[in-house]
Amino acid sequence: MRTYLIAYDVAEANTVKHAIATELMRIGSAWARPLEATWYVQTDIAGDDIEQRLSHLLDTDDGLLIQPVQDAATLCNTALRWFRQRRDDLPVETVTRAPNVVAFPSVRPPFADTAVAA
Repeated sequence: MRTYLIAYDVAEANTVKHAIATELMRIGSAWARPLEATWYVQTDIAGDDIEQRLSHLLDTDDGLLIQPVQDAATLCNTALRWFRQRRDDLPVETVTRAPNVVAFPSVRPPFADTAVAA
């Protein structure tokens, strides 16, 4: 699993931004959005493949940045709230014990599978 910083600058406001956000949530097993057009996405998909999945949404006047990251960022007047991809295959007990929002930073890996006590 790799974490990418993904940022974009689009001329068409809401429709393109919504389409990009939807696609980022599809490809990521988890994501955080500290700024309007800046995302952190955790995925097994390679950066080139992410670019291919997003490029058809962009016009010639739009910009896209995809960069693998490893270190924590310095944030000012914002925060990271990690969200997990919703999974329909999990039992209800697991979903209630493992909420979709994960605080950052976390002592344990934020996206490790949560074990359900028998």
